[in-house]
Amino acid sequence: MGKSGLLDLEKHFAFYGAYHSNSINILIHTLFVWPIFFTSLILFYFTPPVYDLSDKVSFFPSGLFSHALVLNFGFLFTLIYALFYFCLDKKAGSLAALLCFSCWIGASLIANRLGFSVAWKVVLVSQLLCWTGQFLGHGIFEKRAPALLDNLVQAFLMAPFFVLLEVLQTVFGYEPYPGFQASVEAKIQAEIKEWQDKKQKKIS
Repeated sequence: MGKSGLLDLEKHFAFYGAYHSNSINILIHTLFVWPIFFTSLILFYFTPPVYDLSDKVSFFPSGLFSHALVLNFGFLFTLIYALFYFCLDKKAGSLAALLCFSCWIGASLIANRLGFSVAWKVVLVSQLLCWTGQFLGHGIFEKRAPALLDNLVQAFLMAPFFVLLEVLQTVFGYEPYPGFQASVEAKIQAEIKEWQDKKQKKIS
């Protein structure tokens, strides 16, 4: 059964889905969205720490996490995403949360190894590549501006979860609850029609 308000998964998914109905554009986003999240965490690693975990993870091999895991903005960023996804849907959200924290750990280790002087260049190149690919996907295949131009926060929050759910639905036929996919598809088509009608009025 669906939730309402901020945790209305159908509403969030339909909003994002209306901007990503082309299969090639969806594939492009599937390839590039999580790398954007991951490389963002590499950069956020260099924000001021709130609490250092390096001396607290003694159950890992000595030196593996030395000075790497730090509770900073990157961790808070990850925690917000993970909790939001878990609240949207416990099953897929748990997987998304696991991926979020895996990205945080991996990004922390890489950032710690590279250092800021190299890390920001790696992040810059990766972000430019991923964002360019997505904008080309919208311009060439979707033929509609990205969702972030209409709702920045919702687009950034939903993007990783949207592509994960798309993969789970396509590969495993997963639905958060019975009837979810059909309901969302109807809302997506309604939103696309509304956008096309507005676009037609502007032209005429």
